[in-house]
Amino acid sequence: MYTECSADIGAPADVVWDVYSDVQRWPEWTDSVTRLVPLDGPELTIGHRFAIKQPRMPNLVWEVTAVTPGHSWTWVQRSPGGLTIAEHEVTALDDTRTRVRQSIRQCGPVGTVVGLLMRRMTRRYLDIEAAGLKRRCEQLHCGGSAG
Repeated sequence: MYTECSADIGAPADVVWDVYSDVQRWPEWTDSVTRLVPLDGPELTIGHRFAIKQPRMPNLVWEVTAVTPGHSWTWVQRSPGGLTIAEHEVTALDDTRTRVRQSIRQCGPVGTVVGLLMRRMTRRYLDIEAAGLKRRCEQLHCGGSAG
């Protein structure tokens, strides 16, 4: 099961990357994450794990498996019979506009079934995350208070 979301943000790619990759601050700007705790340090580094709590979901541990600084990272969540892969990409459209793409892929016999059952909620959470990221980055870029 594969679900993808993208958003165009009126801010430079470095601003978007700085906000998006500071994952422990996600609960400040997206309602799709209520708590995010770094288990091995706050940096997006291969092997670092993050405990993430989302509404209507159990606490899940995600492990970073790939990082291209300034552009993308991937983290995975493993469970019996399932693997969930989340990819996050930041691409400059020009000096002041950036496209963010995020995707969730659920694999394995259990993961595929869970993905089908939760597809609507997954899509909603990706949309909420993209909207929150857009709002935060545009506030920062326009000099507004972002907290």
